[in-house]
Amino acid sequence: MSDLLISIIDDDQPFRESMRRLMRSLGYTVAAFSSAADFLASPHLSETACLIADVHMAAMTGIELHRHLVKTARPIPTILVTAYPSDVERASALKDGVVCYLRKPIDEQSLSRCLRAGLVERLRKPRDLPPAPGDMN
Repeated sequence: MSDLLISIIDDDQPFRESMRRLMRSLGYTVAAFSSAADFLASPHLSETACLIADVHMAAMTGIELHRHLVKTARPIPTILVTAYPSDVERASALKDGVVCYLRKPIDEQSLSRCLRAGLVERLRKPRDLPPAPGDMN
């Protein structure tokens, strides 16, 4: 299993579990959350290499979550998924830096391509981490 953590945020429990199984079958470590608030409060926030979030969720949408992460200097490559796609929403999300905007049901090949793109982006832009103990010279 890969050390790369993929976090899934979707308020639809069957879809969330299906995505969790799919990510595990592709060799990723997975954390799943029913809301953006649960994800933001979790210890997995700083460990997440790529985020898959539903566009339409109560309280905070996937797009709002992506913007919040960027605004708070914790950008995570984000793939948005939705059962109700909108060209205007898609264009806005991609302009804001979302890796992919995918329609449910998810095509596994498209998702794999988006994951690779997100992980490449993550590796190119490592987050600023505090120095390890002993490296403060």
